[in-house]
Amino acid sequence: MKLDKIDNKNRRLRKKLYLGEFAVMGFEFNCQLADKEEATYEGFIDELVEFVEGRNLMVFGGGSEDTFDAFVSSQERYGSASEDDRKAMEAWLSANAKVKEAKVGDLVDANNII
Repeated sequence: MKLDKIDNKNRRLRKKLYLGEFAVMGFEFNCQLADKEEATYEGFIDELVEFVEGRNLMVFGGGSEDTFDAFVSSQERYGSASEDDRKAMEAWLSANAKVKEAKVGDLVDANNII
């Protein structure tokens, strides 16, 4: 049985394997911070947590004093990040004075990230 094919699986298996309508979508982003100060990094993290929690999202990742790489997905068990969430993150990163440069990826299936 091929795990990535959905046409041979019933609803219960698709749900258990997070396939088809149960796929969990998310997106990656990376950014460079304006400076290497620890206070800038900590301030950025605090603001990021507030932003993602306000949209019912969660972030997996980390970085150093001048970079941050992460994957964003929904806090809900079978929930997904939306295109609206992706665009909002892109706008938030662009408007944040602590961020020098940012790149936000496309929506992808979180279970297929390598």
